[in-house]
Amino acid sequence: MTDMNTHEEEGKKNLNFIEAFVESDLAEGKNNGRIQTRFPPEPNGYLHIGHAKAICLDFGIAEKYNGKCNLRFDDTNPVKEDVEYVDSIQEDIKWLGFQWENIYYASDYFQQLYNFAVQLIKEGKAYVDEQSAEEIAKQKGTPTQPGIESPYRNRPIEENLDLFNRMNQGEFEEGSMTLRAKIDMSSPNMHFRDPIMYRIIKYPHHRTGITWKVYPMYDFAHGQSDYFEGVTHSLCTLEFEVHRPLYDYFIDLLKNNDNYRPRQIEFNRLNLTYTVMSKRKLLQLVKENLVNGWDDPRMPTICGYRRRGYTPESIKNFINKIGYTKYDGIIDVALLEHAVREDLNVRAPRVAAVLDPIKLIITNYPKDKVEILEAINNPEDESMGSHEVAFTRELYIEKDDFMENAPKKYFRMTLGQEVRLKNAYIVKCTGCKKDENGNVIEVYAEYDPETRSGLPASNRKVKGTLHWVSTEHSLPAEVRLYDRLFSSENPGEEKDKELQELLNPNSLKVLTNCRVEMELQKAQPYDHFQFQRLGYFNLDPDSKDGKLIFNRTVPLKDTWSKLKDKS
Repeated sequence: MTDMNTHEEEGKKNLNFIEAFVESDLAEGKNNGRIQTRFPPEPNGYLHIGHAKAICLDFGIAEKYNGKCNLRFDDTNPVKEDVEYVDSIQEDIKWLGFQWENIYYASDYFQQLYNFAVQLIKEGKAYVDEQSAEEIAKQKGTPTQPGIESPYRNRPIEENLDLFNRMNQGEFEEGSMTLRAKIDMSSPNMHFRDPIMYRIIKYPHHRTGITWKVYPMYDFAHGQSDYFEGVTHSLCTLEFEVHRPLYDYFIDLLKNNDNYRPRQIEFNRLNLTYTVMSKRKLLQLVKENLVNGWDDPRMPTICGYRRRGYTPESIKNFINKIGYTKYDGIIDVALLEHAVREDLNVRAPRVAAVLDPIKLIITNYPKDKVEILEAINNPEDESMGSHEVAFTRELYIEKDDFMENAPKKYFRMTLGQEVRLKNAYIVKCTGCKKDENGNVIEVYAEYDPETRSGLPASNRKVKGTLHWVSTEHSLPAEVRLYDRLFSSENPGEEKDKELQELLNPNSLKVLTNCRVEMELQKAQPYDHFQFQRLGYFNLDPDSKDGKLIFNRTVPLKDTWSKLKDKS
């Protein structure tokens, strides 16, 4: 009995604060024991890594407590919204491994919301204001000074009903009128100072066309949509905490006298170093061609991470590690990079690729001989088996792996020194050939036939191991070396600089003369690999027959921290 109690106590200690709220509500029998969440993106852009945190929470809570999570598009501003974004959002959620119970749209409730607004007008709780947005803002006051009432605040109810109807008939221009809630212009909560409920927008909606000329504001539409759907826990980021009293206020006016009401709970949003999360700034990057579209592998969008080679598991593991709190902070992007290294280490096959090739000729190896060697696919997972690699007299190695006059502790290829060629033989460098400008164009070595990997003499110790590919039995490839898009650690806070000034000039380096082993001719778009000694890569969907293109996901080690320590 004691062990069981201890186990239960440990389980409660491991709950995040949102799970603790949910369990408390279940224990009290609220909402008849139902758990229902929703993920409510606005379809005005592509989802980014910050949205992934919300997705994992909304869907994760529903899964953990046998509830359901719906996808609801907050499509209340037709000017910024598009079907393209609706489709991409669904694709991203599925890629992360989640499935919604139902798809809803805020536009499903436009008639109900309009009817509710009419009800509030009839009850004297809403009025049509003819002031400009600037005039309304000036009259709001400050947190320590009460606001000033609108001259239109006490219009007759019939006049308000007539004007609101005519607003929706398209009789008035955008910006000329709004519908405001009549609450309290002296409230210490600024959101209670007669907030705008509806504004005029004369722009076709992607679902409802030109049916509506007035559209609800977020604060009016969101809580009511939650209520119409039966949401029990409305999980939002911390900036909505000050909106919660207004959320509850409108629901209290709307709800029936029953046991059900949604509960809004706020959590910290995800902020990463060297990253911007603002949709406005991400859109600017795309529109100004500072990146190659929303799925550019340098973008923090979910489709950008997918194209770069991140896995759903690595993103979910990262989010699980950082957790959910009630205070905002900034997370080192190195933790996300560590998460993808950790995941790809156990799932990515090891292959050889030479990014900057120089020819190595094994002078004592038979000219026409082709030896088939075995390479283990992944030492972390024996079930992944092995593949064949061709070894020949002429190979490619990395140019950086040869130095003619090397310092004492240089353990790669240099004159008179032995190194092991991965999965093959120990070779000793005997010389090199240079062009007329003194650049090394070929390296020469001799091999010891007794030292092939797996033979008794292969145990002879040498300090360096190099990767290689056969010149004959390898494929040409383009490799795109992606790095962090911004040089600034916190670009979102650099208010005095243009976005372009903050970009890392080395965020993309394209190598067009690379060689990869033949095994990669079977690769499919998005397949993951570890290029030995170089990093994790995946096949880009731009690849075609005869033209392989690989994206670097991350290097094998975090080089940024070292550079930062030196600076």
